[in-house]
Amino acid sequence: MRNFDQFTITQAVFTRIANGQDRRVHEISSALVRHLHDFIREVRPTQEEWTEGIAFLTDVGHMCTQTRQEFILLSDTLGVSMLVDAINHDHKGVATESTVLGPFYVESPPEFACGADISGDLAGAPIFVSGSVATADGAALAGAIVDVWHSDEDGYYDVQSTVPDAGLAARARFRTDAAGRFHFWSIKPAAYPIPHDGPVGKMLEAQGRHPWRPAHVHFMIEAPGHERLVTHVFVAGDQYLDSDAVFGVKDSLIREFTPCAAGTAPDGRQMDRDYCHLHYDFRLLPAAQAASQAA
Repeated sequence: MRNFDQFTITQAVFTRIANGQDRRVHEISSALVRHLHDFIREVRPTQEEWTEGIAFLTDVGHMCTQTRQEFILLSDTLGVSMLVDAINHDHKGVATESTVLGPFYVESPPEFACGADISGDLAGAPIFVSGSVATADGAALAGAIVDVWHSDEDGYYDVQSTVPDAGLAARARFRTDAAGRFHFWSIKPAAYPIPHDGPVGKMLEAQGRHPWRPAHVHFMIEAPGHERLVTHVFVAGDQYLDSDAVFGVKDSLIREFTPCAAGTAPDGRQMDRDYCHLHYDFRLLPAAQAASQAA
């Protein structure tokens, strides 16, 4: 087969990939070719525009490091990450809603006892975070793993620090007690722009968009026999709740970060300054139920 034109080349590619042994690879490849070719036929790029597109993707790859994943930023800002999340976690009203993982998660964060202060050397308004983990029907999940991470008061994560050997902060792992509860201290996070000094930032500017995310705390929660939950809890009233650069906000994930006066905190700690309190009760979906809903 040869001499392809803009209408016959798509079928030619289908023919070339037809002999693949993996059915799922064939399904994905065929859909990719079909939609990609239709996209090209619709927008009819010039040769220069096509070259610019290739250069953009190349720049995205070059921007990736061990502490920055520009392709995740690209997926997030195009709504693809939340689309994948919505397809795989359509459990609204049954369990706590999920949202994007984001580019700043660190595998195997340091584990602390409940009640610890994880702010490290970071300065900011104190925050007391408490919560519980239970099954979808409300039964407490003891020993559940709760990973948390968030920005500092200036909107930066620990992994973005330019200070040599700064270490991790505002990031930790906890385990729930016999009643499924956990609590810790840290500093109140701030709204922040996603990294926009690279190709994704240039794309947002060209699209007339801002790079900001509303203030939030990340949670990743796991318990045996249940679907892993990846989510955030957002600060009520934040100015970017309706224009989150990565489309991650859901009403059920918004909570008041309640101002509290100095004095005795809920865990008995004596506070000599004002602080705020965030509480959230998480519900996990049984793994078998999650699998059946995804099928």
